[in-house]
Amino acid sequence: MRKKRYMSLLEIMIVILLIGIITSVVGFNVKGSLEKGKVFKTEQAQNQIRDLLLLEVSEGTAMDVVVRDPETYLKKSGIIKNEKTFMTDGWNERFIIEATKNGSDIKVTSKRLENYNRKNNRNSNESSDQLDETQDY
Repeated sequence: MRKKRYMSLLEIMIVILLIGIITSVVGFNVKGSLEKGKVFKTEQAQNQIRDLLLLEVSEGTAMDVVVRDPETYLKKSGIIKNEKTFMTDGWNERFIIEATKNGSDIKVTSKRLENYNRKNNRNSNESSDQLDETQDY
């Protein structure tokens, strides 16, 4: 007759540890993907807002009027369903819309996107410096 073999406490702890490690790796990768998605949404929205507002300016509306109340002109375009949510970046913060100094273009910016790019450029510059030091010429 066979004896039933039960799992020991040590085996259960090892399985739980492995599940925890796998979960943390997956969670870390998902977080990076979410950040990239926010960046993509923000960049696309910036381009679309700028283009739609410049179309309105090309139809004869003064640049300063369009920049002062962009939501009205985005709604007027008929392309945007909810201009209030469209005016927010991937982190749900409002875009900053202003005319350039010479008054010939519209600048749409996001503080969070600028911070993200600044942080990632610094990290990529540090890693490229480290690669340069380790390479043999």
